[in-house]
Amino acid sequence: MSALLELSGVNTYYGPIHILQDVALEVGEGELVCLLGGNASGKSTTLKTVLGIVRPRSGTVRFGGEDVTARPTSYRIGKGMAIVPENRRLFAPMTVLENLQMGAYLRKGDLREDFERVYSLFPRLHERRSQLAGTLSGGEQQMVAVGRALMARPKLLLMDEPSMGLAPILVEQNFEIIKQVHDAGVSVLVVEQNANLSLAIADRGYVLQTGRIVLADKADALLADENLKKAYLGR
Repeated sequence: MSALLELSGVNTYYGPIHILQDVALEVGEGELVCLLGGNASGKSTTLKTVLGIVRPRSGTVRFGGEDVTARPTSYRIGKGMAIVPENRRLFAPMTVLENLQMGAYLRKGDLREDFERVYSLFPRLHERRSQLAGTLSGGEQQMVAVGRALMARPKLLLMDEPSMGLAPILVEQNFEIIKQVHDAGVSVLVVEQNANLSLAIADRGYVLQTGRIVLADKADALLADENLKKAYLGR
């Protein structure tokens, strides 16, 4: 399987503080990969490095076989990255339809096929297309956030803490949404603290601790790892 996204020997700093230390990870074509870690582990910095918001001091970021380490965020988005940000960050005073249209702002031409794809995944969004996004339930807002990202026709969908701030029942619905998107053929990188649910739907996983990758394996192997169980699964 060829690597769609590849980080190799990435070292990222905030001023003199060494945040990411020789981080190496990859997401293959069609894979769902999770990056796990607690608070201050470096997950958000990894995601920002992937997107080009933060530049590594050394190492490379490759996307679709191209070295994009020095490329800006806008270039990477144009090449096929899309993000569902933490806490969704919808345009609350705008309708569901208008939020979805914002996801396709770099696109040209007819969007009907894209709307059909999103609505087939999330029929409720078609029902609520004229409703203000800020008046939706938490689960519905997450559908809009994912749908908005899919309107860009991404090659790689980045999910930033999709369980953050949601009730347990909505967290489970959220991971079902991620699985649906992956089953529809989109490569996904999920950045999360919830190891149980992430690994249950992932192909592979990485565990980040104080800026270093300390575990990397297939998802089922990580679920069975005793060190991971003690540290992240509460067992």
